Amino acid sequence: MAAPAPKPSSPTPGWTLVTPRPVSAPSREPSPPPPPVPAADPPTGIAALSLRYRIAAAVALAAVAVTVCAHLGMTFLHVAPPNTVSKQHGDVIEEWIYPEFEQNWKLFAPNPLQQNIAVQVRAEIGTPDGGVRTTRWYDLSAEDGRAIDGNPLPSHTQQNELRRAWDFFVATHDDKNRPVGLRGALSETYLRRIALLRLDRAGAAGDGGVIQQVQIRSRTTNVPPPKWSDEKISTTPVYRTLPWWSVPKDSEGSEDSGGSEGSEDSGGSEGSGDTARGGAG
Repeated sequence: MAAPAPKPSSPTPGWTLVTPRPVSAPSREPSPPPPPVPAADPPTGIAALSLRYRIAAAVALAAVAVTVCAHLGMTFLHVAPPNTVSKQHGDVIEEWIYPEFEQNWKLFAPNPLQQNIAVQVRAEIGTPDGGVRTTRWYDLSAEDGRAIDGNPLPSHTQQNELRRAWDFFVATHDDKNRPVGLRGALSETYLRRIALLRLDRAGAAGDGGVIQQVQIRSRTTNVPPPKWSDEKISTTPVYRTLPWWSVPKDSEGSEDSGGSEGSEDSGGSEGSGDTARGGAG
């Protein structure tokens, strides 16, 4: 009989039998090089500027931020109810606000404006031959209305500059066009400046002509009531004609307005587009 095969010896308790793995031969191919490190993106914006220009940009941004905060603060104090700050610094607030940034609440008043007010202007032109001619009435409000119609983003100037200038004049003058208070002369200068810019834009002086005087008037018509209303109002235009104002030789001048008194009639040829929407709203 063949001798029985020897039994494998049992491992010693507490020990684990590990079978060795065959060792593979080292590869002769070289390992691939590591991927290149991506280059850092070049700096953009302010970071791309030199230190001197970054400081200048920071100072400019700080100045803009301070100006915006100051403007918002002045506007808030102007429209807010009277308080200690507005009473103590009222002169500074008025100098900042008037005339360009004046605010009002007519749109939200219990009885909003129900009139269309068109501001018109004409001029006396000195001709090159030494004569004087008077232009027709230019309807400035109608020009703004035509610029707004069909424009999805009309400018603030087209919507409010002329209207606010007229409101400023009316608020600082009595029914006889005499200034009331210290801001009367300022309102005249502001309104005259707008009229001169519009006349120059329209080429009213012509070749070689010089604007010597300007005269401004308003044409007010009541908004007609709706068809279902029984209210009866007059839609006849009412004119308010201002005196002739002399044009200063220096465009930077601020002398008082002068000139002879203008007539109260509605003379002169009418400018086009009398259905201006300069006053409502």
